[in-house]
Order: sequence, then C-alpha cells, then structure tokens
Amino acid sequence: MPQRYQILIVDDEVALTTLLKEELQEAGGYEVELAFDGAEAINLIQKALYDVVLLDMKMPRVDGTEVLKFIHEHSPSSQVIILSQHADLKMAVETTKLGAYEVLGKPYDINQVEQTICRAIERKKLSIDNKLLQTELTRKAGTFDIIGESATIKQVVDSAKRVAQSDSIILITGPSGTGKELIANLIHRSSPRNERPFVPMNCSSIPDTLLESELFGHEKGAFTNAYTAKPGLVEVANGGTLFLDEVGDISPIIQPKLLRFLETGDFRRVGGTNELKVDVRVVSATNKNLQEECRAGRFREDLLYRLNVITIRVPALKDHREDIPALVEHFLRKKSKSKEPKRLSDEAKKVLMTYDWPGNVRELEHVIEGAVILSPNQTIEVDDLHLPERILESTSQAVSIQDVEKLHIEKVLKMFNGNRKKTSEALGISEKGLYLKIKEYGIKAD
Repeated sequence: MPQRYQILIVDDEVALTTLLKEELQEAGGYEVELAFDGAEAINLIQKALYDVVLLDMKMPRVDGTEVLKFIHEHSPSSQVIILSQHADLKMAVETTKLGAYEVLGKPYDINQVEQTICRAIERKKLSIDNKLLQTELTRKAGTFDIIGESATIKQVVDSAKRVAQSDSIILITGPSGTGKELIANLIHRSSPRNERPFVPMNCSSIPDTLLESELFGHEKGAFTNAYTAKPGLVEVANGGTLFLDEVGDISPIIQPKLLRFLETGDFRRVGGTNELKVDVRVVSATNKNLQEECRAGRFREDLLYRLNVITIRVPALKDHREDIPALVEHFLRKKSKSKEPKRLSDEAKKVLMTYDWPGNVRELEHVIEGAVILSPNQTIEVDDLHLPERILESTSQAVSIQDVEKLHIEKVLKMFNGNRKKTSEALGISEKGLYLKIKEYGIKAD
C-alpha cells in the first residue's frame, strides 16, 4: 500500500474544515487531521510530523502567525499553506518570511488546494534531496545497478525483492565491499515506499557525540551553536526507508535509544521533551558477526533480535567468481573517459579470476580504475594490475596473514599515492582502522 502524506488543517470554521478533510481523503493519498484553534494545532505538531499544514490566520486563543512561527522553529520540514479571507500581497510577503510556502484566499477551490498541496510536497522532496546531498558529499556516488547473473546473486536479488513488500526490519550481512547498500536500495525501490526518501546513514563515520543528533535531530538551544531546531535523519526518512550502514559500530550509549525507536517508532530530539513519531522502514547492514559482538558485550542482544527479523547475506566476490567478467566490463565502461573503453588481455582476465579479492567488489572497482588510469595502452596487461598476491606467488616460502595484509595495504596506499581516505574505502575499513594498521605494521605511508 502506497504511503500516505500527513496533512494537518488548522481552522476554527468547523463545517468548512470538516468538508475539506473529506474532500482530501476522497482524493486519496492523504491522512488528514484537524485542529480548530492554534493551541490545539501546536499540541498536535509537538506529537506528530506533518508533510503539509493548511493554516488559517485568524483564530481565537492563538492565531495563525504564532502557529507559523512555532512550525518554522520546531518542525521546519513541514510545508505551510496559508488559508485566509484577507489574503493580500502584504500577508504573502510577511508569511513567506516566516516560512510559509503559499497563500490561498477564501473561498478556495478544492482543485486549487490539491494542486498547491502537490507542489508543496514536491518542494519538501527537493529540500530532502538537498539535505541528503549534503549528508552524502563524502560518500561515493555510484550506480544502483546490481551486476551479476550467477545463481548466488540472483538468489540474493530475489530475496530482496520478496521482502521489500513487507515492512519488516531487515539486516543485510556480508563482508565489506560486497554491495550491501545496493541491496538496501533495491529493497526500497521495490517496496510500496519507493516514492518516499531512501536515507542512508554510515554509523561508523559519525562520532559518538554527534550520532544521536544526526539520527534523531536536536532542538534549538540543545547545545552550543544549536541556533535552530534540526530534524534528524529519522524525520527526513519519514514514510520511506532509513538505511543504517555499519550498524554494528553504533555506540553502546545510543543502542538503547535505537532499540526503543525500532520498537515504537517514537523518539525525542536531543534537548527535547516531546515524543515524536515517524513511520519509517529500517534496513541495516554490517560486516561484523553481531552474535560475537553480543558475547563480547559490545552489542545489545535485544537490539540484535530486533534488527534481524529478516536477514539477507551478501556473498564475498570469491564465492561468485563467474560474475567477475561482467563486473569488469561494467567498471571498464564506467571508468574509461574515451568513447571506446579499454579492454583486458586474456592473461589479465585469468589473473582477475584467480585472485581472492579480500576487498570484494569495491576492491575490484578500484583495481580496474587504477589500471584504466595507469595503463599506457588500450589493452590492460597483467603488469597494470595492482594485486599483491601476484608478488607472493613467485616465492615458495610460507607467508603469514599479517605479512599478506601489510603488503596489501602498502600496495593500495601506493596505488592511491598515499591518500588514506581512498585507501580505506578500497580496503573496506575506516580511516581510523587504516591508521592503526599503518602504525601496527610500521608502514611508511608518506
């Protein structure tokens, strides 16, 4: 069932307001609540999140101006449409300064109201897209395509599409670099929520001190420099899907708050006292064994049970090697700037098929990117591929796992000219984890 948009009508004219509610609900796509004065409206706005508020300006007790100011300060994502018998240019200018989207005069035409609501919702979507863009500036942009025709990958894709129709919480597991976010995105795009936001959050990249605020938002004055209320990602995702990447890295301090949110849909912004409720489908992912994390006391067992209602495991690349040729062709087209993509020699293809790919698809992408850039010819040869195990193949002596890991890190660092951010992404670990490995192995990273 498609997600309905939440509408609040605030007007002291009971008959007119009730009729408008009936007409909007008959149009479909809306859940409509009513408030017959400003004080009642403020109480409702403190408890729920509305996509659009239709607001009369002249009301007893608390007038529309005060309600508009409250919305602007405490629910900035809500779009406000002013309804007034005294609508004029002066009112339009003043209310726009306070955050109103548009002013409609009374009596109004229902078709005009519906069209204005649709435009207001589109405006909200654009503001959400801008927020997501800012949130995702440090994340790698990529395609949503899932490349692979192996039985293993087809089974994962089929499972994702089946579970997409439910609202159950889903946990996606698998090694780093296997494409867990692509599967989460597929679940969202195949679900009834596909018209609403897909909001990813990398739990390992946000400091513990900011994680709660980023997730649940904060109120004005909650901490230094909190000059205005800020909606959290759970509000941005309202009606859609919240993707918690690397959920196993969430701080033990935040875990009980996340558990409560998953169980009830209720949350409080940092510095706030009012309970808010959202309708969000949660999909999470981890490369950790959460059962082991629970036994070690780093992860709550009750949170694990809540997260893995349905589990989808994404396999390592070495477990579906037959998809490597298709992935290689995809990355060659994606990374080549010329009209004619570079190609691999037969020997280079054999090397790629026999390598174990500890960094999985992400590592394959970076290897192809490096080969496309560094290869002097149109054909990529074995020597253009930066694969550490090729060096180890020439020696017969036993080599420890630590030596292999050290050599691999050194090669990837060299491939990216010492850029630790790109290196950590290719290796599928955090920058902090890379720093600790460099220090542990005494690697010269400069």
